[in-house]
Amino acid sequence: MSLEIFLVCAPGLEPLLAEEAREAGFASVEAGAGGVTVAGGWPEVWRANLTLRGAARVLVRIGGFHAPHLAQLDKRARKFPWAETLRTGVPVKVDVTCRKSKIYHAGAAAQRIEGALEAAGIPVSAEAEIVLKVRIEDDFVQFSLDSSGEPLHRRGFKQAVGKAPMRETLAALFLRAAGFDGSEPVVDPMCGSGTFLLEAAERAAGLHPGRARRFAFENFGSFDASAWDAMRSGSPPPEGRVRFFGSDRDQGAVKGASANAERAGVTAMTQFTCHPVSELQRPEGPPGLVIVNPPYGARIGNKGLLYAIYGALGETLKTRFRGWRVALVTSEKSLATATKLPFGPPGPPVPHGGLKVQLWQTKPLG
Repeated sequence: MSLEIFLVCAPGLEPLLAEEAREAGFASVEAGAGGVTVAGGWPEVWRANLTLRGAARVLVRIGGFHAPHLAQLDKRARKFPWAETLRTGVPVKVDVTCRKSKIYHAGAAAQRIEGALEAAGIPVSAEAEIVLKVRIEDDFVQFSLDSSGEPLHRRGFKQAVGKAPMRETLAALFLRAAGFDGSEPVVDPMCGSGTFLLEAAERAAGLHPGRARRFAFENFGSFDASAWDAMRSGSPPPEGRVRFFGSDRDQGAVKGASANAERAGVTAMTQFTCHPVSELQRPEGPPGLVIVNPPYGARIGNKGLLYAIYGALGETLKTRFRGWRVALVTSEKSLATATKLPFGPPGPPVPHGGLKVQLWQTKPLG
């Protein structure tokens, strides 16, 4: 059975998620607005949730039909083969959106679909883990199941978080945008809860991001527990020297990042220290990537006080990190410019915490 699988990501990062999906061997990869479409059976749905670092959610399009009015929606929804994917007795939440259709009242549409589900022996609950997403556009009713449950950035390891944490999925795609492939050292001089370094270390170690959490698809009628257990087993234990270095002037952040790394099983590959940016030193060994998500001022602190911090960061990197590439996330062009680093054109604006941020990058510093 071939399914259309939609991998959700932040707008602006679709090409990066498509690249990751191709590298992971998914078929019929096509980037679109807000995500990437791939094809495959139910095992590919499970594998996408388990292995893709950049996907925020995995939706499975299970079918649809034309319905220009509510009576037809009710009739066709009652004939839909719900039992092929859902289990009787397991509750479902219905989430409807309408656009450019004769059916324009989402609440009325949801009532008809909920009635069809209950007639098939599937209870409806606003608190259900399984979410049936219904999109009615141009009079076509498209049914999708959210196979992830909780958003995929919730890996289950980062319990200690800073004031403005970056989601793991976003960090993974920014690392990819910066050219990180798992083989080089990474430094984050304002590491906060350690998100960039945990993502980098896990990728380098070959650890699946979803290895320690549950997913909504485990309650689907199509779920095969033994096949799933076989798929998620076999992650290699992390090995190798320390090559992911984090620092922060906040001792509490450093302590939290170290605890997060321990929960993720990458303590042997990471090192966290407490000091300001001005005391940052280049690690021994070959050059690699410096990636940093400094405060922007809009959410943390006074923006006027940040220019000196960005300037100190730029000066430290220029004098001590020759040969290293720099990637910086910020919502403010003026702050990026304050580093006086030789950034190229920034990446696309990406939604993050109510702001639009961009990734600024340099070539290896001379």
